[in-house]
Amino acid sequence: DAQATLGGPVDFVLHSIGMSPNVRKGRKYDDLNYEWYKQTLDVSAMSFHRMLQAAHKLNALSEWGSVVALSYIAAQRVFPSYGDMADAKALLESIARSWGYQLGKEKKVRVNTVSQSPTLTTAGSGIKGFDGFFGFAQEMSPLGNAPAEACAQYCISLFSDFTRFVTMQNLFHDGGFSSTGVTPEVMAHFAKSAE
Repeated sequence: DAQATLGGPVDFVLHSIGMSPNVRKGRKYDDLNYEWYKQTLDVSAMSFHRMLQAAHKLNALSEWGSVVALSYIAAQRVFPSYGDMADAKALLESIARSWGYQLGKEKKVRVNTVSQSPTLTTAGSGIKGFDGFFGFAQEMSPLGNAPAEACAQYCISLFSDFTRFVTMQNLFHDGGFSSTGVTPEVMAHFAKSAE
C-alpha cells in the first residue's frame, strides 16, 4: 500500500517496537514463561525480520535506502532487570547484520541498529528499578542520557545521504555511557567520607 500511496519504493524504514510480557509481569530470567518469551522475541526482533522480508519480496526499498532498528546495550552487556529483552535485542542486531549484507549487495540498502540511552517511555517504565538505572546512566555518561528527540534526529541522519556507507553496525547513541568505565559521580556513591 505504501508504494502505491508514495508512488514507488520507500527510502527509509524505522523499526521501533519492543515488548516483554516477562519483564512487564516481573518474571526473573531464571523463571521465564516460555510462551511469553516467544512473544518477546516475536514482537521485539522477529517482527524486524518479517518487515524486511516483506519489503524485500515486494521490492519496496529504494536503492541506497536505509533501515534503522532501535536496540539497547543489554544486547552486549548484562543488565539483570532487562530480562529476556536482552536476548531479543541481541537477535535484533544479528538480523540487522544479516539483512544488511543481503540488501547491501542487492540494492545498496544499509541496515543499522541504534543503541539508545535509557529513555523515559511507557516500555521503560515497566522495568523494575528503571528510575535508579536512569540516574546511574546519567551519572556514567559524560554528555548525560541522550533524550528521545536527539535519538530521532540521529535516526534521521542515518536515513540521509551523509551516511551512505554506514551499514551492519550497532551505533551507540548514549552520551558516552557505552565507553565509560567509571565516573567520579558514581564513585562518590561508594567512597567513604573523609573524616
